[in-house]
Amino acid sequence: MITEIGFTAGDIWHYLDKHGEVYLAKIVKEINKPKDVVFMSIGWLAREGHVILTKVGKDYKVKLRSKT
Repeated sequence: MITEIGFTAGDIWHYLDKHGEVYLAKIVKEINKPKDVVFMSIGWLAREGHVILTKVGKDYKVKLRSKT
């Protein structure tokens, strides 16, 4: 399971690198993985400091942390 979460985190990182800031619901829809795996992967990326989550209404926007 940890391997699947890691690979999905990589997919999400590449998706955000290409698309910029995106709503979490759109990531769940666009990444072809189970919703719970996407959420765990976002958590992994957040814990490692790679993404920033901002609450917007009932959803969240997710973006990569700037490299500077």
